[in-house]
Amino acid sequence: MLNIVNRTKYSDLKEYYPLLEEYYYKTLKVLKLKDEYDLSVIICGPITIKRINRDYRNKDAVTDVISFAFQDSDDGYEYEDSIELGDIFINRNRVYSQAEEYAHSVKREFVFLFVHGLLHLLGYDHMNKEDEKKMFAIQKKVIGDLA
Repeated sequence: MLNIVNRTKYSDLKEYYPLLEEYYYKTLKVLKLKDEYDLSVIICGPITIKRINRDYRNKDAVTDVISFAFQDSDDGYEYEDSIELGDIFINRNRVYSQAEEYAHSVKREFVFLFVHGLLHLLGYDHMNKEDEKKMFAIQKKVIGDLA
């Protein structure tokens, strides 16, 4: 189950919420995983994501997306019918600025940041070239040519 929480005063990304669910299932299909996960997407602003980045990653900077995988900690939850994956925080302002910077749609950037965060929750990373190549190939396969 995908839970989306908007912690901003804006509702402009709401029209894309169904796409997040669609790409959640598409990611699971590409990875050949069962639909047995619960996760939350929190849409926030730059101040919130900077604080989270500083407090939990020791990086005092605004970023676009941060994932907290519950399975990476002792707080991981498994229920009879689902596994709590964790939380994905997406910086609303970066969705817009990066869409403009990379010359693609807000829809594509929002979905990209979600899929990127979801892959982190599922254990993928890009800390070295080999892992980056694998993770980015999956992202490309899932997102395809989304405009």
